[in-house]
Amino acid sequence: MLFAVGILFSFAIYILIGLYLSRRISNVEDYYVSGRNGSTLMITGSLVASFLSTVSFMGEVGFSYDGYAITLLLLTIFNASGYVIGVFLFGRFLRRSKALTLPEYFGKRFNSSKVRKAAGITTVVGIAAYLVAVTQGGALLLGSILDVPYFVSLIIMWLAYTSFTFLSGAKGVLTNDTLMFIIFVVATFIAIPYIIYVGGGWPEAILNTANLAERPDALTWHGLTGENAYMGAPIEVFLWAIILGVVWGTVVSVSPWQTSRYLMAKNEHVAIRSGIIAMISLMFIYFFLQIGMGTVAAINPNISPSEEVFIWSAMNIMPGWLGVLALTGIMAAALSSCSTFLQLIGNSVAHDLGLKNKNDKNTLLFSRISMVGVSIIILGIALWQPPAIMWIGYFAATLFAASWGPVAFASVFSKRVNKTGAFWAIIMGFLGVVGGELMGQFGYTLPVYLDAAVIGAILSLLSLWIGSKLGEVSSEEQQFREKMLITPEGFYQKRDMAITKKYTNLLIYSGIALIILTFVLYYVPVFIM
Repeated sequence: MLFAVGILFSFAIYILIGLYLSRRISNVEDYYVSGRNGSTLMITGSLVASFLSTVSFMGEVGFSYDGYAITLLLLTIFNASGYVIGVFLFGRFLRRSKALTLPEYFGKRFNSSKVRKAAGITTVVGIAAYLVAVTQGGALLLGSILDVPYFVSLIIMWLAYTSFTFLSGAKGVLTNDTLMFIIFVVATFIAIPYIIYVGGGWPEAILNTANLAERPDALTWHGLTGENAYMGAPIEVFLWAIILGVVWGTVVSVSPWQTSRYLMAKNEHVAIRSGIIAMISLMFIYFFLQIGMGTVAAINPNISPSEEVFIWSAMNIMPGWLGVLALTGIMAAALSSCSTFLQLIGNSVAHDLGLKNKNDKNTLLFSRISMVGVSIIILGIALWQPPAIMWIGYFAATLFAASWGPVAFASVFSKRVNKTGAFWAIIMGFLGVVGGELMGQFGYTLPVYLDAAVIGAILSLLSLWIGSKLGEVSSEEQQFREKMLITPEGFYQKRDMAITKKYTNLLIYSGIALIILTFVLYYVPVFIM
């Protein structure tokens, strides 16, 4: 009863925030990009909250519980780096475009409605798949807490995020994301030490997990060995982590649910600072979360499905108040991602694929109608499709790494790419990922170095190169790029530069601190004691 009250109370808070902020929506910029006045805290909160979801707190922690915690941390090194790479090499230039959506940016950059529609369609399809995975994860969690059937918890989950996103758009998403970010950060850094304490404290909890007979080599770089090692031989696991890490780093750098946050930043310094803090936050959250969830195996090695390991820990290991906080944190992560995804899909349907040249009032109405229509379709798919939280989420995210990654970076740094190359790069990258995944579904096992994302990226790069050779760069494309490369007036003011440099120093110190923590908390007990 305590868990149910805590979760439902948090839902009510988010909806009330959405209702309040809906009264402050006066134009399309407010609804789409929150008036472009987001602070460093709000942009950071939304970056991390829209990334961390049930894929992280259920799918990935289940992967760590199964015996692949260190493998996932190897992946995260590349993954988290995407924030800094993305904001410096793409996000800050995207912000200069003054676009309302990512597909609009591509359409402006290449002076092409075809490129904009291609980006819009991939946005809707890719994010919809990710939204299904996150919605299902949230519904499974909610069903466990409320002890209700899956379809009932799914409808409650759907109503919660649809309502406040529909009401307040980007303003509500940005505010609620920040609140949710604070909640799950606090929950993680209180809950994980308690789990380790229950498991025997440090270093016993780590040692017990490393020596667990049911999970041999669970805390090694390659993860689980033996008959239950479903990820393959050690070298295959290592290659998988590196390849998926690079893919996810690209996702973080260019995906719409991440880079669209920079469109909401007050200025370019805010965007850069937010990217830096987001990287630091993600690295520390993942370190404690994955190691901590890995040690639960020494307390109970029989949790099934493994995706419920955090839920089981909150309800069976932690005291009531901490369990409520932990579960509220997971639900916050789920809702934040759902609301961000729904907002982006609704905006793209209305703004990039829908009506054109309408006034603000009609555009807002059509955006809200589109959002509700899309959310109903998502609900239907979530009811029909069996949950596969981690793998659906990974598939959906890799679509953007392959189809958008080459085009996004080339749109800033290449003088030679043009609308022909960009259009076919987006299309072929998308088809490459889908085709690679379908081959796996039909029983064609590909080597790890030919992951679907790798196939898509290769096709995208080839299409970008060949298409750009066949076409010509128009004067409009050239002028837009040149304008985008102009540094905003006032960027080099001493005070702003001094503050931003402190953030870069903080990134260096945080990296050193994380190395020391890894050595003391993980390496010493596993390989020295």
